[in-house]
Amino acid sequence: MNDPTVYSLIPVGLLAIYFAIFQTEKLFLSLAFLTPLSVNIEEYTSSFGLFLPTEPLLFGLMILLSAFQLKKGFLPVQVWRSPLIWTIIIYLLWLLLSTITSSHPIVSLKFILARLWFIIPILFFGTYFFQKRSNRIAFLWLFIVATVLVIIYTLIHHSFYGFGEKEGHWVMSPFFKDHTIYGAIVALVLPLTVGLYLYKKHNPLVQMTLLTLIAIILVGLVLSYTRAAWLSVVGSIGVAVVLYYKVSWKSIAVLASIGVVVVLIQWDRIQMELERNKYEHTTEAFDERLQSAANISTDASNLERINRWSCAIEMFKQRPIMGYGPGTYAFEYAPFQRPENLTIISTNFGDMGNAHSEYLGALAETGLIGMLSLIALIFAIFYTGITLYHRLPKANKEDRIIVLSTIMALTTYFIHAFLNNYMDTDKAAVPIWGICAMWLVYERELSTNDQSKATD
Repeated sequence: MNDPTVYSLIPVGLLAIYFAIFQTEKLFLSLAFLTPLSVNIEEYTSSFGLFLPTEPLLFGLMILLSAFQLKKGFLPVQVWRSPLIWTIIIYLLWLLLSTITSSHPIVSLKFILARLWFIIPILFFGTYFFQKRSNRIAFLWLFIVATVLVIIYTLIHHSFYGFGEKEGHWVMSPFFKDHTIYGAIVALVLPLTVGLYLYKKHNPLVQMTLLTLIAIILVGLVLSYTRAAWLSVVGSIGVAVVLYYKVSWKSIAVLASIGVVVVLIQWDRIQMELERNKYEHTTEAFDERLQSAANISTDASNLERINRWSCAIEMFKQRPIMGYGPGTYAFEYAPFQRPENLTIISTNFGDMGNAHSEYLGALAETGLIGMLSLIALIFAIFYTGITLYHRLPKANKEDRIIVLSTIMALTTYFIHAFLNNYMDTDKAAVPIWGICAMWLVYERELSTNDQSKATD
């Protein structure tokens, strides 16, 4: 307690308490701006990881708003009827059950607590704050602007090193741990910004501002050197085309089936081509870097990802039902590394990322049921967003564009989630659960309007 910096934080804490009690709505919205700018103290201390200032604020809001809800329920009753909410509850309950048998109970409890302080204040109570339509747009604006500020900082920092690929892995520090999470969030905000530009006719100044933001985001995306982020944007565009033009899901299923058959028939040839692919992820050429995504013979990044996936599968085989416990992968995977899978960047200390897959990470940590509950949750998220988009009247152009752009944003993340996992960070959790909360409010408004028409 002799450190003067501790005492300097007291006024900041008191200010946060004041806003939490008397300006709760403004504090909630401020989280959208603070999230891209938050810093993990783990980078500077030997203590546990904690994102400042967002996670303490989220924890405080969770406690405060939960107390208000218990005293006098203020959340819309319709929220509790949503399949998305019940899927989340089932997912959280399984996390709790798998914590009981966890190999590191304290780690798992911290993991669940972090999940709760993301989900409860942003998703559950977001459905209250987003009843005001202006708050939905403000939330998106604040998150985008703060992310663009980080991109500008990163580009300036990167320019000192000639925009080199190697330096591009860490120049976003201290706001982002590395280029993969940075690229994932830059990809996520791109469709959101385009959506804000298209959803209504702005005055010239706002139009120019949004076009400038889009240009900065595109530059940031390219110079993030994150292949998964680039591919996720392409995937989100594909989803948008399917939804906008109402492409039949049966047609998609038929095409996907044909694709699988072709791959199976041509598998030997495909395997030979993959073995011939020598493009490295360290190249700065955009086309060569994209091709390096399929290099599974010499690219260390790809090989290490395969190593982590193999470890996750082996961990699942050891504990197929309950897994090793939420958040424990980094502490447990080392003994499961096979000598033939080790790379020049392999480590036994869990300091170079986790399972590199949201899905396989869940499989190793929470078992088969845990992974299936996560997949069910993701299915419920997209089912909510897609059905909402189709239910919105065509005349309601503004809401349809916002909903479509948010579907695209979440598509970028969950495509990216095959190759990385960041839902345990505020950077990914806040926009994901914030968007879900908006969708639930849109659903409630539609249901209310339908009921009003039925009684007329």
